[in-house]
Amino acid sequence: MKEIDMLFKELKEIKTKLDKNLLSDLFKSNPKRFEEFSLSLDEMILDYSKVHINKDALSKLFEVAVETKIEEKRDSMFSGEKINNTENRAVLHTALRSKSNQSVYVDGKDVIPDILIELEKMKNFTNDIRNAKILSSSNEKFTDIVNIGIGGSHLGPEMVTQALSPYCNTLKVHFVSNIDSSHIEDTLKDLNPSTTLVIVASKTFTTIETMTNANTAKKWFQNSLSEEESNLHFVALSTALEKTKAFGISDDRVFGFWNWVGGRYSIWSAIGLSVMLAIGVENFDEFLSGAFEIDEHFKTAPLEENMPIVLGLLGIWHRNICDYETRALLPYDQRLSSFPRYVQQLDMESNGKSVDSRGNELSIKSGPIVWGEPGTNAQHSFFQLLHQGTNIIPCEFMIAVNNHEEDMQMHNDLLIANCFAQSQALMNGRNLDEVKEILKESGLSEDMIEELAPHKVFKGNRPSSTLIYKKLDPKTLGKIIALYEHRVFVEGAVWDIDSFDQWGVELGKELASKMLTYIKGDEVAKSIDSSSRGLLNTVKLWNKD
Repeated sequence: MKEIDMLFKELKEIKTKLDKNLLSDLFKSNPKRFEEFSLSLDEMILDYSKVHINKDALSKLFEVAVETKIEEKRDSMFSGEKINNTENRAVLHTALRSKSNQSVYVDGKDVIPDILIELEKMKNFTNDIRNAKILSSSNEKFTDIVNIGIGGSHLGPEMVTQALSPYCNTLKVHFVSNIDSSHIEDTLKDLNPSTTLVIVASKTFTTIETMTNANTAKKWFQNSLSEEESNLHFVALSTALEKTKAFGISDDRVFGFWNWVGGRYSIWSAIGLSVMLAIGVENFDEFLSGAFEIDEHFKTAPLEENMPIVLGLLGIWHRNICDYETRALLPYDQRLSSFPRYVQQLDMESNGKSVDSRGNELSIKSGPIVWGEPGTNAQHSFFQLLHQGTNIIPCEFMIAVNNHEEDMQMHNDLLIANCFAQSQALMNGRNLDEVKEILKESGLSEDMIEELAPHKVFKGNRPSSTLIYKKLDPKTLGKIIALYEHRVFVEGAVWDIDSFDQWGVELGKELASKMLTYIKGDEVAKSIDSSSRGLLNTVKLWNKD
């Protein structure tokens, strides 16, 4: 990492010089800044001209990309090499959406034929459900789908189905993830068991949250249907055929995927069955095609024109050079309201690591905190902090030019205006003299102006990027998701971490099993800490009431 340390040092020297100029000054000195600091790909543009960066910084960041072998690591991923070191697995979510005729080998076997077989099985099942060739136990058409899963088996399908709701016109799809009883209770209470199909998504069919909810759903069915009838209302997304059969699901209702598909990258696999049922086979194909187009761009575009690489390097600039701890993801698109949560898992579970790929402690900071909400709602909650808070938080705006509601153009015009105005305000701000002049024109006294003016100052100089696209359709959404997947890859490659394992979630799950034995009646171990003991004793006491 010595060479990287030197490059980072040089980047920080560039930043020190840049800090002498306001971001707004960079636009004044360069009328073509937008053209020079933006990338276009089909009907999508990434504008990063409002990031406080110059050509010297970009050039040095591209040196970082070369030094950390991003392109070589990328090629290793696409070729099926086992880049998930700690689990000795390939990382091939890209193969799931491949539209080329190229083979991809894992352990000497071409995985593409198996992918196509499973995809065809999903398509046939989807068409049969949507066309009422497969009926419920009461010979009725299914009206509702309930997807039971957690993590990647939930966040992806829910986000995509919500985002593409204009394309969902046949089945209503619902999602249950939390082990909290209220989640499944509130989902099932208004549904009709006779016309509801439940998808249980768990690779091992042992995930405690998912299987607890699945068993509750089974009891719900059996309140009005026989066990045999209930079984006709279940589908499994799993590789554990013995367990799915024991649950009562026939093999032809089980859709599999592979250990080289990570949960947070699995929307392109059988985990996306609920999405396919919701939007239909053709739209799902478009969704895959959009992701494939980004894959091809990521594989072939030179560094300077490669959108995922540039987006990732901007993340490195903000995290490691500017030392910003968080990034805000701000889709000005209500149907993308779950997208920040989706990227939270994608990014923070992938790059929330403190050791490198060889197990050594990192000497540089890795994954930032990712958070956000859709605009314009967010403007009325946390934008106060973005504009006038003491922390600088890079903002990533997302906006579609065209909406789906053609008779509501005023809504869309206002939405776009707000999005552009916020990024402009973050950049330009408003200084004290400008504030005083405005207050003076409003007729306030000199004393009132002096008292009020500091509260109305916006320092500005706060960075943002904008991803603008023509319309949020299935292909565009596929592109956006793949763009962020590869951005995570790029940042992880620079930090030299394994972005595809998630050991950090295991310890809490392991301890929860022991906690459950205490709650169910076992004597609390004397070695347990006093806080946990006190909480457990409170549960035991109040459970008796």
